[in-house]
Amino acid sequence: MTAIALLAASSAWASSHREAPAITETPKIDGTDFYMFRSYEPGREDYVTLIANYQPIQAPYGGPNYFTMDPDAIYEIHVDNDGDAIEDITFQFDFDNDLTNDGKGITLDIGGQDVAIPLRQAGQITAKDPFGALNENERYTLRMIKGDRRSGERSDLSNPRTGKRFVKPVDNIGNKTLPDYENYADRFIYDDVALPGCEGDARVFVGQRAEAFAVNLGEVFDLVNLVPVQGAPSGDWPQYNTANPFPGGITQDRANDDLIGQANVTSIAIEVPISCLTEGDDPVIGAWTTASLPQGQVEDPSPTYEQDSKFGGAWVQQSRLSAPLVNEVVIGLPDKNLFNAAEPTQDGALATYVTNPTLPALLDLLFRDAVGADGADDNIAPSNFPRNDLVAAFLTGFPGFNASSNPDAVPSEMMRLNTAVPATPIQQQHTFGVVAEDLAGFPNGRRPGDDTVDIALRVVMGALCYDVPLGAELGVDGAEEDTSSDFVNLGLCQPSDAPVGNQPFTDGAPLKATEFMNAFPYLNTPLPGARS
Repeated sequence: MTAIALLAASSAWASSHREAPAITETPKIDGTDFYMFRSYEPGREDYVTLIANYQPIQAPYGGPNYFTMDPDAIYEIHVDNDGDAIEDITFQFDFDNDLTNDGKGITLDIGGQDVAIPLRQAGQITAKDPFGALNENERYTLRMIKGDRRSGERSDLSNPRTGKRFVKPVDNIGNKTLPDYENYADRFIYDDVALPGCEGDARVFVGQRAEAFAVNLGEVFDLVNLVPVQGAPSGDWPQYNTANPFPGGITQDRANDDLIGQANVTSIAIEVPISCLTEGDDPVIGAWTTASLPQGQVEDPSPTYEQDSKFGGAWVQQSRLSAPLVNEVVIGLPDKNLFNAAEPTQDGALATYVTNPTLPALLDLLFRDAVGADGADDNIAPSNFPRNDLVAAFLTGFPGFNASSNPDAVPSEMMRLNTAVPATPIQQQHTFGVVAEDLAGFPNGRRPGDDTVDIALRVVMGALCYDVPLGAELGVDGAEEDTSSDFVNLGLCQPSDAPVGNQPFTDGAPLKATEFMNAFPYLNTPLPGARS
């Protein structure tokens, strides 16, 4: 029982956009979101989908160069399947950008001279003719590494159409350039990617997608410039409605969302057979994403298209992401760059940020009066220090659900998925995942339709000190679904430890699974730069 309950706090954060000072200098390798879930596309239940998003807050009209990946970096998704906090499988993506016409690019005859054009395209781009008018082609190689990501057994993956060189579609420049972007981009979904030593092939897609992270971003970082409790009900978002709306609280509305419908992101998506990711009889895997650059960089005083700097030396990790928003709202400002460079085996060194988190104290300062504290000296933040529940949730996993069966498992911060839990069909998925009795949802991995922001706000303010409807799912004697017996206390803390832990905290930016696709790569077609 305690296992699943603590898991509900384990990844209770949302997205990581510009989360550390150093990463703002290299936005091309800034990891923003990581999704990992048992595939719920019909007929794909024996697979796990992993989606690593990079390059935050892309304006759809952000031309003329748009958002290519960094050819000097490597992007990686790591999987640990034995609990030692060290990668056992790594999928490594390495990009290269090439001008057409043998590196000269598309040229026009201007007064008898061939002159290169300044744009990435010189005409319309379609699924039937995806390259003819394109001035620059973005390709990538994909490696599967078993063991250590730098010294392990490396295999270059391939597909029947393009061999070992995969192609990334150009970003959605606009409807005139790309009149049917969805059909065009689908051409670059690779279905038959052979995996050495695995039964079954992978599917791969890399390309621009519409942002899927729902968040009231501006208001949240402006000292939470809203009353973050569910107010009047909304007919459009019934999963958020509560029997006792908070007076003056916020109502769910897409207008509160600063990203969905306004920004794009670049996704690296791969779908892999479950049997290829797990080890032995243990169904639990942990995963995280990184991006790395060479250690040395020297600026080239005479830059060319192919090279504006010279790089050398060992790879140095610049970005890291698993349970998102950890670095944004948990790790203190002095250690944010360090967290991005750290490996999971080193996470214990930053445990104070979890045992004594500052976010609840900040919310107390901002909303003590707004949520009805009885007196000026009352503190609405949970008082069960140290927050050992969060330590277990962030760093260890839980026996019987998402903990490794390895008795010597190493505490580490990563997203964990119990692959034995069946996928929930898209129409039946619940926005609040596990705590809403949808065990295939967040934080048992993360799906596009899971509202991680609201879960974060509720858990950090003590929601798990109150009874939750998980008795039947946890096998509690006498517990039955849809009855009062299903509500159980998880033994982590008591209501007296969390004065407002039963309040429906929210940022007012709603989300639901059916907003997204029911097939790989799940995230929606990106917004066009021009819609006319």
